[in-house]
Amino acid sequence: MVIRASIAVEQETQKTKVALVRIGTRGSPLALAQAYETRDKLMAAHSELAEEGAIQIVVIKTTGDKILTQPLADIGGKGLFTKEIDEALLNGDIDIAVHSMKDVPTYLPDKTILPCNLPREDVRDAFISLTAASLSELPAGSIVGTASLRRKSQLLHRYKSLNVLENFRGNVQTRLRKLNEGVVQATLLALAGLKRLNMTENVTSILSIDEMLPAVAQGAIGIACRSNDDKMANYLASLNHEVTRLAVACERAFLETLDGSCRTPIAGYACHDEDGNCIFKGLVASPDGTKVLETSRKGPYAFEDMIKMGKDAGKELLSRAGPGFFDC
Repeated sequence: MVIRASIAVEQETQKTKVALVRIGTRGSPLALAQAYETRDKLMAAHSELAEEGAIQIVVIKTTGDKILTQPLADIGGKGLFTKEIDEALLNGDIDIAVHSMKDVPTYLPDKTILPCNLPREDVRDAFISLTAASLSELPAGSIVGTASLRRKSQLLHRYKSLNVLENFRGNVQTRLRKLNEGVVQATLLALAGLKRLNMTENVTSILSIDEMLPAVAQGAIGIACRSNDDKMANYLASLNHEVTRLAVACERAFLETLDGSCRTPIAGYACHDEDGNCIFKGLVASPDGTKVLETSRKGPYAFEDMIKMGKDAGKELLSRAGPGFFDC
């Protein structure tokens, strides 16, 4: 009996073992794929995290996940997919938070830091249709579904004969189901998400950067922790991909300078050329696509230079857009 009791206690102890790292994430298939990618990288980099039960994934439902019947712009836009996760982090319910960087507001909550970006996935947008090979082949009057004002404005700027169903929300699987049901004739999705979900067989064609400039930080995963948690900060430092971090910082400096409302289509992309320099492209547009303003910068691929480029590009477009352009 004594032996059996001790075994039972040992088994119970193993079951209730506290995880060394609790990862907070949204519950969509894509968010979970990003959380698992983070977990796998942590396990590979730190032997103590490779043990069973050392890492726990905690699913948190955000405002953006709860309200699917209204356009994002109507319910606040910024922070809709991060607020509840940030609160769980600050409350100590999780140790790190995994975010799609394009969902992260340009300001971080007090007492949190975001020291890590994983290697960036393909930043381009994918065109998906059952009836046309490309946007240019869609018949006049065709309906394209998207929840993104950035995609809508650039789409209508080039293809004025198309219509946009703009509250086309839901996860990747939901949007593809609506497409198959004939709700829309085509949709545009981030190629990065389709790759992370192993769903690229759904892609009809890929839009070039020139045809559809990506969202700021598209394709990048960011991982946050509390600013006083040195242990987590060290874990995350081992995963950080500096090339991605600098590009994202440049793009977010551009977005922060514009401080566009939730209804302002904004796009920005930083990358390095064959000589190792940073090339930045930025864009703002009117929601109906009638007015599109673009700019670009080139400079050293270094943090201070890239922050300066992003801010400078933002100031230029603010000046060119004039008063009222960024009002809700």
